[in-house]
Amino acid sequence: MPPSPSKSSDKSDTSSARPRSTWLRWLLRITLWMAGLATAAAVGLALVIAVALAVAYPNLPDISDLADYRPKLPLRVYSAEGALLGEFGEERRNLTPIEDIPKVMKDAVLAIEDARFFQHGGVDYKGVVRAGLANLGRVKSQGASTITMQVARNVYLSSEKTFTRKIYEILLTFKLEHLLTKDQILEIYMNQIFLGNRAYGFAAASEAYFGKPLKSLSIAEAAMLAGLPKAPSAYNPISNPKRARVRQQYIIERMEENGFITAQQAAEAKKEELKIRTGPDNTRVHAEYVAEMARQLIFTQYGNEAYTRGLNVYTTLNAAEQEAAYSALRRGIMDYERRQQYRGPEKFVALPNAPQEVEDAIDDALANHPDNGDVLSAVVLEATPRKILAARANGDTLEITGDGLKPAQSGLSDKAPPNIKIRRGAVIRVVKTPKGAWEITQLPEVEGAFVALDPRNGSIRALVGGFDFDKNKFNHAAQAWRQPGSSFKPFIYSAALEKGFTPATVINDAPLFFDAGVTGGQPWEPKNYDGKYDGPMSMRTGLAKSKNMISIRILQAVGPKTAQEWVGRFGFDPEKHPAYLTMALGAGSVTPLQMAAAYSVFANGGYRVNPWLITKVTDHKGRVISETTPPVTSEQPRAIEARNAFLMNSLLQEVTRSGTAARAQATLKRPDLYGKTGTTNDSVDAWFAGYQPTIAAVTWIGYDTPRNLGSRETGGGLSLPVWISFMERALKGVPVMEPTVPAGVVNVGGEWFYDEYARSAGVSSVGLEDQRSTSPAVTPQAPPPSEERSRILDLFRN
Repeated sequence: MPPSPSKSSDKSDTSSARPRSTWLRWLLRITLWMAGLATAAAVGLALVIAVALAVAYPNLPDISDLADYRPKLPLRVYSAEGALLGEFGEERRNLTPIEDIPKVMKDAVLAIEDARFFQHGGVDYKGVVRAGLANLGRVKSQGASTITMQVARNVYLSSEKTFTRKIYEILLTFKLEHLLTKDQILEIYMNQIFLGNRAYGFAAASEAYFGKPLKSLSIAEAAMLAGLPKAPSAYNPISNPKRARVRQQYIIERMEENGFITAQQAAEAKKEELKIRTGPDNTRVHAEYVAEMARQLIFTQYGNEAYTRGLNVYTTLNAAEQEAAYSALRRGIMDYERRQQYRGPEKFVALPNAPQEVEDAIDDALANHPDNGDVLSAVVLEATPRKILAARANGDTLEITGDGLKPAQSGLSDKAPPNIKIRRGAVIRVVKTPKGAWEITQLPEVEGAFVALDPRNGSIRALVGGFDFDKNKFNHAAQAWRQPGSSFKPFIYSAALEKGFTPATVINDAPLFFDAGVTGGQPWEPKNYDGKYDGPMSMRTGLAKSKNMISIRILQAVGPKTAQEWVGRFGFDPEKHPAYLTMALGAGSVTPLQMAAAYSVFANGGYRVNPWLITKVTDHKGRVISETTPPVTSEQPRAIEARNAFLMNSLLQEVTRSGTAARAQATLKRPDLYGKTGTTNDSVDAWFAGYQPTIAAVTWIGYDTPRNLGSRETGGGLSLPVWISFMERALKGVPVMEPTVPAGVVNVGGEWFYDEYARSAGVSSVGLEDQRSTSPAVTPQAPPPSEERSRILDLFRN
């Protein structure tokens, strides 16, 4: 019988089921083991992390101070009107509360940095894992840090990419989210982040890149700034405009995707042409020397904290007058420079033939010879006696022809020595003339200073310490001790008025000679500037014409020691004005600021004022820390009697009317101008010191290492034009002021006298009220008092 099919089938099924069952059991076991191991590993890892966190958390820095966020804020100096003059500190920063940050700026930052900032708890876990894997694989991180994590890192941690640092960052993030509100965290971020160009925070970046306040930013501008945190150098719109624009366009798209702006706004923003600031801030008031003076004063008081506390220093400076002073002095110095011999190009560079290589060579050359205000640098491409073609750093090509070549004719001559010859590759200076043409020039070697005070209280209204602060930081207005020359004579004349002299006193303008027995050294034969001697003349005429012989004879009569003591009343250091007859010619030492304060004594009726600069200091929130109340003139110490000041005003008014400074009244068309020119021996220093009752101003021009300015260069020709140019702006709208005749002064025959001298001349002060006048004397013909006659005879005999 054949075998049963059913039995055979059962046996086969049983044998095939066993291997399958065994395999499943092993698979299950392996799975369970793996699950167990994974669970154990997870638990172990959790325990390790928990222990690590428990150990690390107590070591986290204290972040409670962030609740009152106070970053390093620079010291800022302002004019009286609030115009920014300068800022000092490593970081440019404008601390801006979150409520003052415009929505468009916040939206742009959130769109690119952390769109879910207000929804998450501080950590984007997916982003952390992705960043960790990227770090393991040593590939570029995907930048998953949230804004809170960036605050933790930027404020407390380094930027190194290690797991330890990442753990601390996460812990700090949790701590920040627990301690601070979202708005506080965002405020810290937007004020703390570095955005290139020394700018920290978006408010500072707005000023640095666009020259405008944060509240004025457009969508396109906000998107440009929002691209900077990732890489301030790579996306800098100044140095890398193309890359910056690509990122800006992407951020605009992100803003649209997140619903911060509409499609139409995005399209308009993408098309907007941005005006990026690429050079120095030309809108800022040129008051570098004043800002430095303020910095030194504040540093003396606050030390290094001055650069981090966000102090705002307000000065007495008038912004418009400061700009007028800056422009006037530079113009005066450049006018003088046009009359000097051309000294040759600043440098010679080899220019290759390939266009791109030429551009690179020009860029390299001009990087070391930057523009100096309106005195621009350029590299010569072609040069002939009739035309110069020169290239600027911005790629512009300039053509100089005609009169524009005259200042450098010696450099265009075929016989010019190599160091002066203008040729291809020469680095030269150019300026634009009032007619819009280009003119070749050179950076001046001569220096200058200008200072203006309010004579009523001594406040500094304008001060320029040199041609250019970046070129020469030495403050000539406050630090340069120079001989004042004839501008010092009024103080000798003032002393003479107290010794019986009057404006009508007649003195002989005749040659003088002093042998070694008188001088105690070398023989001295002083001369008048023009070498001419006009014989007997009044003291008024002698000062108007700046006659040296007159001043020396007056000092002889007054006595050098008496005069030395007298000038101390005006704020001068008597020791710097030795008691010799040379003091009559201004052989001592003064600073321009000192001269302005001294002339203020005449301007304010005889009171001594001390120059001052700072009106108040506030913190970064505007709270006043210190404040100065302007002094009242009448409460200041009296230096000279009111009548002495009045007579000196009359004499100094004559100088600006008919004397060496007659150009002043002729140009400004007003009589209330007073002053004195000054030119030292060998024309080393050129001065003009003068005033109107509301402002006293002094100009000085000379070389740092004293040398001759030129045989025809004088205070009236060099410094007076600068003073006039400034006064045109400073006195605009200021009414003409007539001086009040003080007690003890009378007018006799058109000349002013002290009362007692008028009586001794046979004129009583009683009934003379109708003779009192404020008009300037013209021809001093009044008879001198009897006690003066012997003195006059002595002056004639000498």
